[in-house]
Amino acid sequence: MKSPADSPVLMSAAAEPGAGPSPDNPSRRKGALLGMFIGDALAMPVHWYYDRGALARDYGRVAGYLAPKNPHPDSILWRSSYTPVNERADILHDQARFWGRPGVHYHQFLRAGENTLNLKLCNLLIKTMQARGGYDADAYLSEYIAFMTTPGSHRDTYVEEYHRRFFANYASGKPPTACGVNEKHISGVIGMIPLIVYYAQDPDLARRLAMAHLGLTHLGSRMAAAGEFLADVLLPVLSGESLFDVIARKVRRQDNPLLGHPLMRWLADPDETVVGRRLSTACYVEDALPATAYLALKYHDKVERGLVANTRLGGDNAGRGAVLGALLGAANGHGSFPESWIRGLRHPPPDLI
Repeated sequence: MKSPADSPVLMSAAAEPGAGPSPDNPSRRKGALLGMFIGDALAMPVHWYYDRGALARDYGRVAGYLAPKNPHPDSILWRSSYTPVNERADILHDQARFWGRPGVHYHQFLRAGENTLNLKLCNLLIKTMQARGGYDADAYLSEYIAFMTTPGSHRDTYVEEYHRRFFANYASGKPPTACGVNEKHISGVIGMIPLIVYYAQDPDLARRLAMAHLGLTHLGSRMAAAGEFLADVLLPVLSGESLFDVIARKVRRQDNPLLGHPLMRWLADPDETVVGRRLSTACYVEDALPATAYLALKYHDKVERGLVANTRLGGDNAGRGAVLGALLGAANGHGSFPESWIRGLRHPPPDLI
């Protein structure tokens, strides 16, 4: 692994004027980071509930942090399996015994206000950036591998497919920078958010580093389109533009293949009709990204209502929620979240501003 002084990323960041943290719009930038953690934590107990009746029966109206319950009626862990080929691929550790069992909640050991593995890795990314004074891909990959292969580093039962495929490649002897896989899940773009926030004062650098970070684990044209959407929206919003106007402009221009839906016309319809009937609540970016864009348009200035609505829609509400929370937080600032949500986060994001 390269040292910070040898990192081309760090050297280019230092050489670019305006790169790194800036006092401009600190509330928007803090809001984006806080929002991604809040959106994920709100949805965590009802993550991947596809039966909305069961979601309401088990948890009621989810308007704050709750602890997960077993059994999970829509869990498909019973048909999931992962067998590491060697110790370099052992990433389930003591959670492996819960795979293949019916009814197991994906996040059964997490507490109310705790984040899923994806956001724990964002926390790790932020801390790595703090320690290095900027982004270093090699440093992050080293920390990521150590975190995932160390028993007890987290308590989440579910480990997404991209982790399993990444570590299968790593165990086969591929270098960490060549272990990414073709992907299609909205959770993949979440790791871009800290980079976009940190380098927001230099949009070109922010976009380049964020897209490169996405490519460490998530390859393919669909993920690239999802990443471009996030950068295209989050960067101007962090600089002060209206979230509604930015997304509406994207929809009008039809310059992203994932936005081929009449989202503006759908704003008058019930959320359950749009997200669930017209767009799947599943995790795949073809539906999850336009669903998130729809919610961001509809609730662009109603942060609490928007994140509660997303949570109650079920499906991959944690993946959507992290992206939606970042967009709403960037648009409205860190003070727009209920104080109970801010205080209730078990592990809030480190200060990156």
